[in-house]
Amino acid sequence: MLRIHFTAEDLSRTRLAERPDPLWEITASLHRLQSKEGRWAHAAWYRDACDAIATQKLGAIVRTLLFPLFPRASYFPDFLTPGEAGQGLRSGLGAILDTPPARVRHEIGLLAQVRKVPSEMYRLADRDTRLDLVTALRRYHEAVIAPYHDSMQARIDAEGARQGRALLHGGAEVLLGGLGPAMRWKAPVLEVDYVGGIDRDLRLDGRGLLLIPSYFCWQKPVSFADPDLPPVLLYPLAPADRAARPGPCEAPLSALLGRTRAAVLLAVTYGATNSEIARAVSVSTANASHHTTVLRDAGLIASHRHANTVLHTLTPLGASLLRLPDQDRRVTVQESQGPKNPVAVSRGS
Repeated sequence: MLRIHFTAEDLSRTRLAERPDPLWEITASLHRLQSKEGRWAHAAWYRDACDAIATQKLGAIVRTLLFPLFPRASYFPDFLTPGEAGQGLRSGLGAILDTPPARVRHEIGLLAQVRKVPSEMYRLADRDTRLDLVTALRRYHEAVIAPYHDSMQARIDAEGARQGRALLHGGAEVLLGGLGPAMRWKAPVLEVDYVGGIDRDLRLDGRGLLLIPSYFCWQKPVSFADPDLPPVLLYPLAPADRAARPGPCEAPLSALLGRTRAAVLLAVTYGATNSEIARAVSVSTANASHHTTVLRDAGLIASHRHANTVLHTLTPLGASLLRLPDQDRRVTVQESQGPKNPVAVSRGS
């Protein structure tokens, strides 16, 4: 179990990533390819990924380089998921390329303590060899991650809206208490189930915690092995079929409003912008704007300008129409298209 210790300052500095982290998603997706666990939740992606890997001749790279470097094990190197990736794939790959050689050799050595590591893996301390790794990661991302970006972003948008509502109504402690079954808030500690029965404490000491919802992470959250790195917690989104299970109001609502407009209203359950609605319902942004205008004119939603965006929320009439008994009920639109002693630290996903 990982125990994350918060101070009052840490609670105020807890935040949620607003977009998929490309290197964490690469890591977790490689874990999905190495295990049957959770494959049912990513069945369509798994078929597409296998086809893309074969078509683009990435099989040898995945088997001989990426699988050994990103094993589904209790440890994999921290330098592979730098914080800079939160700004995009290019920034993350640049950070990998700029990692000090001594750190690369140290973390490969830690990996060797829990997993057999090919001797050539130590050559990653050389920048030119890391350039080959960066090229491989970019090719893999373009082949198997990028095609799912919109679906991933729509799921994270919905998670952000849900957690934003939790933060608004109950504060950071309510948010931390609703992250999923693998995490339990027992103030001032967040208890996190970890693979391998690892027992570990992480003290934030005023640094705060970045929560990163993940499309490919499965069941068990993941954190950095090195406690001195900026604290993050990658945690799994609910499987799509469970998150998208329709509520009892969905069929009559579709009959009343039409299928697309009903889906738009559902997408606004926890607040959403036109671009977020467009991704969730698989329509253009202009189409989403048209539907929100109609719903606003009907008194079902309210629109609030925030910086350069407009946030749509339910009115009491709209919430009543959805028959939401309380603010904790979760109604999500179904998507229409369709991963220091390394032995003592777990990062497996």
